Amino acid sequence: MEKVLTSPAAAPKADEEVGSGMTKREARKIRMRNMNKQEIAYMRRQRILAVVWPIFRFFILFGLCFVIVYPLIYMISCAFRAPEDMSDPTVMWIPRTLTLEVIQETMGVMNFWSTLGTTVFLNVGCSLVQVASCAVAGYGFARFKFKGRGLLFGIVILMILVPTQVISIPQYMLFRYFGPFNLINNPLCMYLPAAMGVGIRSGLMIFIFRQFFKGLPKELEDAAYLDGCGPFKTFIKVMVPNAKSSFLTVFLFSVVWYWNDYYVSSTFFTKNQTVALMLKNLSTLLSQTLFNNADVSPREQIVWMEAGCLLAIAPILIMYIFLQKHFTEGIERSGLVG
Repeated sequence: MEKVLTSPAAAPKADEEVGSGMTKREARKIRMRNMNKQEIAYMRRQRILAVVWPIFRFFILFGLCFVIVYPLIYMISCAFRAPEDMSDPTVMWIPRTLTLEVIQETMGVMNFWSTLGTTVFLNVGCSLVQVASCAVAGYGFARFKFKGRGLLFGIVILMILVPTQVISIPQYMLFRYFGPFNLINNPLCMYLPAAMGVGIRSGLMIFIFRQFFKGLPKELEDAAYLDGCGPFKTFIKVMVPNAKSSFLTVFLFSVVWYWNDYYVSSTFFTKNQTVALMLKNLSTLLSQTLFNNADVSPREQIVWMEAGCLLAIAPILIMYIFLQKHFTEGIERSGLVG
């Protein structure tokens, strides 16, 4: 029995007895006595890295959060302060006087509720139409083999790379002389490109759908075909329910890009006003409506400009807060990360 206690099988118990009552530093010194120089240097590097890396990571994350969150905090601080606080050097973050007057004045200048309704009709409606058209195109590229598929998909990639400004003049001429019709200032000039899969950033959306549908099992379609479903019915009954997260992801992308767009909207519209167009022209509107064309310095206008920015992003922020979980899941499953 004594031999069994001193055998290798009893080594863990002996080590445990040796380590009991010792500090980590003492136990480390005992282990390092049996190490060569390279192992000792490696252990020291690991100890230094274990101490330095959390500090370095904290400062990196803190810096990134500050860069991202600082504009939002400053925007909220300015939107709810009185204009006089902008000239007070003692006011940095917390306003001396909290007020909703600036928000109310900015909403009146922007004609906010009417503008919001126009924006929802144009941008959110176009987003829904674009999601449907891009989903069909992405499914076709992912599941069907046809002549010229590689060439057409190359054109889709070019849609991601080529900026909107390159094709804005041809598009304007197309809609201005659309047969006997003039579609400028008509919602169709926004809805038609979205329905044809060539709307704002539609190339990226087709790519996302293609990657997602390629990742779905082929057996789903085979089972649907055996049940007598055609390609279109298979897409509606089988593929769409399994791609809910991808649809939500693309819809949020589309809404944000349409919501923030002012270049395309200002090209096709001179009467219909969206939130982005109102925000773009807010300085001029303030001068004409609120200041009666008086000479007001840009610093004094900051509170109204920041209030306009807050009003412009508030609907998107609210929507993202409620859909953030599903949006993150859709990003992970769409193939954009990992």
